[in-house]
Amino acid sequence: MPKLHVLLKKEEVDSARLEGKVVIVLDVLFGTSTIVHAFAQGIVSLWPARDAAEAHRIAANLDQPMLAGEFLAATLPGFAPPTPLALAACGLRGATVVYATTNGTAALANSSNAAFVYVGALLNGAALVARVTLLHPDAQVLIVCSGSMERFNLEDFYGAGHLVAHFERRGNYEFTDAAQAALLLYHGCAARTALGASRVGQMMLAQGLQHEVDCAARLDVLEVVPELRDGCVRLAA
Repeated sequence: MPKLHVLLKKEEVDSARLEGKVVIVLDVLFGTSTIVHAFAQGIVSLWPARDAAEAHRIAANLDQPMLAGEFLAATLPGFAPPTPLALAACGLRGATVVYATTNGTAALANSSNAAFVYVGALLNGAALVARVTLLHPDAQVLIVCSGSMERFNLEDFYGAGHLVAHFERRGNYEFTDAAQAALLLYHGCAARTALGASRVGQMMLAQGLQHEVDCAARLDVLEVVPELRDGCVRLAA
């Protein structure tokens, strides 16, 4: 029986222990939610970067990419905004995006040694878990909560619980205690409650971004499954 585990923050990822594993990265507010939403809006590919400097280096080798992202929740100078709805308003169909965030894109980079790396969110949980259970039924699954600057984030852990609930319905997995705890949290409250109560959620609400939090809190509304391969995120084949 394969094991399903949840890491509480990206700094817990041990790249030497990822061989053969399926990793799902979560940054619910907003990195991975924005990536999932952007693919639903029609982007072709997305190159994750750890920071603005790396984003510019990646962009220099691409044909007219769009740069988007944030550092410590502030939109990077000269970059498109990092949140799902604001970025979508820039017009995304057919775009190649270079995306830098404080936590989510760093978590993707930390996880890149895994056999398969998928981008998860509340938005695409059902479609993502359906793919993993169908194509990798015997693989160990590691759900990586990005967290925030080495801190635990409530919204990511809630997102992990949402995914664990789908794995519970579709597969036959041995859950670690962290996975069980995430599942209990998920069953204990609604998505908007959890996201709104989180530190990042409260910060977003104070900035008048309730609509962005509400967007990220929607469950299973998108069918896209983005996958990281060779440094680039594209829709899974």
